[in-house]
Formats: sequence, structure tokens, C-alpha cells
Amino acid sequence: MSVNTSKRPLRLGMVGGGQGAYIGNIHRIAARQDGDWQLVAGAFDVDAKRGHAFAADEGLDPSRSYDDYRAMIHGELTRDDKIDAVAICTPNFTHFPISKAFLEAGFDVICEKPLTATLADAVALEQLVRDSDRFMGVTYTYSGYPMVHEARHMVAAGLLGKIRTVQVEYPLEWMATAIETAGNAQAAWRTDPNKNGRGGSIGDIGTHAYHLAGFVSGLILESLTADLATFVEGRALDDNAHVMLRYRGGARGLLWSSQVALGSSNGVRLRVFGEKASLTWFQEQPNELVHAKLNGRTEIIKRGADDLSESAKARTRTPPGHPEGYLEAFANLYAGFAEAIRARSEDREPSVIGRDIPTAYDGLKGVAFVDAVVDSSAASDQPWLTPVAV
Repeated sequence: MSVNTSKRPLRLGMVGGGQGAYIGNIHRIAARQDGDWQLVAGAFDVDAKRGHAFAADEGLDPSRSYDDYRAMIHGELTRDDKIDAVAICTPNFTHFPISKAFLEAGFDVICEKPLTATLADAVALEQLVRDSDRFMGVTYTYSGYPMVHEARHMVAAGLLGKIRTVQVEYPLEWMATAIETAGNAQAAWRTDPNKNGRGGSIGDIGTHAYHLAGFVSGLILESLTADLATFVEGRALDDNAHVMLRYRGGARGLLWSSQVALGSSNGVRLRVFGEKASLTWFQEQPNELVHAKLNGRTEIIKRGADDLSESAKARTRTPPGHPEGYLEAFANLYAGFAEAIRARSEDREPSVIGRDIPTAYDGLKGVAFVDAVVDSSAASDQPWLTPVAV
């Protein structure tokens, strides 16, 4: 964990994330936790009046509360104390133009996932990041958990042997009914292809599951076959997805994402099976990692243990028995982004907290995954076969 005690906080701007925006508040809490960031500017709402009122409530200098992101770029470029980076907390279809404008103006960017609403935009944006030599972090939250890093370390160290199969799921129940037609703004844009992109549940939460599986296993996806379903009548996008994965080297995988899974609040679960052992991590019990060995005992590895990897320790704040969860994981991402930005400016290698963090390339892979899933599900040349005995 990074606790900034000697250097000035990096100056953070924010686009979107104003009054009533759940994810904006999560970004602000996470950014504050370690003293690495200070929110100093923003264009918080498409309604400029609401955005200015929110900025006032946050105690921001009125001169740094902007009508929109273009005014924010212009205003910050004129300042000696301009922002170091901007956090983009807006719906998917706006990620590309906002990110592109800030990168071209010379600012580093922290962006919500998925990176963009289209694959073409994701390719262009990732190329722009490389060409501009700017930093871009993408908030794949689950890669911020200490025990996820421990799992990644154990797989890389060969403790599971050759990986055979990976199973990952992300079930939610919050969209089990047509809440988008009852005034729920968050659901409304997530079910609109023009704002959310081609994938529904697979784009909103399936990308989290896909990134988590690859982050821990280290496997590279080679091909997939998918079945998307829309269970709530009238929706234009999927609210449930089943995907079979084939990884380079022969490993197989299963991914399930659902926004209509009754009884599931945020049930992210990952299981990795190798020749020697397996690992299981469950987001609702994030401080434990279950390690089952071939012909041996099953052990529960707990966050805070003395013999954990340096990567896990760097993301741990409290002793064993004091639970850490989602907000701390998100804060670990912000600490990592800050360290990566500082290390680049100081021409040095980042410390452990600034390594293995999700960047624009991870965002690009996520959008490519969604595109492939949608194409696969829509393909007509993959017939379903009926077993003879049925």
C-alpha cells in the first residue's frame, strides 16, 4: 500500500461522477485513501448548473468547476497548477472523445471500463496512448485486491502446475426486472446500444470477469464461443452471457455474467485448476484464498499473513482479522496509478504498488473480448446439436 507522506498529492480532475453518480463517489473515496491524490477540478454533470452546485458541495475552487470537459481542458492548460490526471466517470459512449481530448492535450487519464463503446475506438485510443507517451489506467477493480495478487503470484510461481481450466462468474440481480423503464438512469443507459456499446451484461460486468481470469491465470485467450440471452422483455442488449474459452497452450475456460441472477448481489468468483492444485477466490469473502493441493490438504490463505507475496503485502492496509474490501481494492488501483505516473516523470522503475496495474491495453483487450462474444453469439454457422437420447 502506498501512503504518501513526503510528496505533494497529484492533482486530480474528474469528468462526470457528480450528484447521484455511484461510481464517481467510489473514485473520490479511493483517490483520497492514501494521500496520493487531491481532487481540484471537474466537469461533473451534463447539466452545468448541477455540476457547479456539486463542485461547491465538494469545496472546489469555483474557477475550477467547468461547464464541460472541453472548457476544463482549456482552463487547466492555462494554470501553473494544472491537473496531473483526469478521472473519466461517464457512460461508455463518451469515454473515447473525452479520453482522446485529454490525452492530446497532454494529460494522463484514468478511465472507467469498458474502455470504449466500439472496438475501432478502443484500438485508436490505445494507439494514441502509446504515441503520446501518456499514462492511461483502467479501473478493473478486482485486480486491486491483495488476495487476487497472491493468486496471480502463486500461479506464476508454478504452484498449480500447468493450468487446465479457469472458471469465472459475475452474477448480479439488480436488473432482473425492467427498471430502465421505471426511471433508473443507470439501467437506462446500460440497456441502450447507442450509449453502452454492443454488449449488455457482457460489456458491463463480463469484461471484469474476463480481465480477472486473465490477470490471475496469465493465460492468453485464443478463441471463444458464446451464447447471449435477453431475459427481460423489450431489452435491446443481453442481460445474461455464457462463454466457453480456449486459451493458448490448451487450457479451457468458462465465463458467466448475468444481471438477472436472483439472490446474487455481487458474486464475483474465480476458480483456477492446474495439474498440482487449484485456487478459489470469492469477492464477497475477499480476504481469503482457498488453495487445494493434489492428494493433499485444502488450506485457506488469509490476507495479512506474513508469508504472502510482496505484491499482496503492498496492497494490504490492516492486520489479519480486520476485513478489507471493495473500497480498499479501488484505492489500490489509484495508489498504483499514482506510482506509475510518478515513476515515469522521475525516469525510474515503479515500486511494487505501481506494477501489474490495468492500463489502456487491458482496456483494449476487454473491448475486443466483448466484440468477439457478440459476434460469436450472433453467428449462424454454429448449430446447436440435440443429443440422440433426448
